[in-house]
Amino acid sequence: MLPLTLTQTGDEVMIVKIGGNPEVKQHLMDLGFVPGAVIQIVSQHKGDVIINLKNSHLAITEAMAKKIMVQN
Repeated sequence: MLPLTLTQTGDEVMIVKIGGNPEVKQHLMDLGFVPGAVIQIVSQHKGDVIINLKNSHLAITEAMAKKIMVQN
């Protein structure tokens, strides 16, 4: 298990756990970042991450990406 920030462009990973305070967790879950969801890393720039989730591209900051734990 590793934070989303340590993945590479092109990786396809599964979300295992969402951290952070309750508001951050709820915001990420509302966006579709839920345990069991499979996402693909589209690109990364200075820690910020663009991912493909359910055929939608989403951009999240490095701070948010650090709260999402994934596995290959």
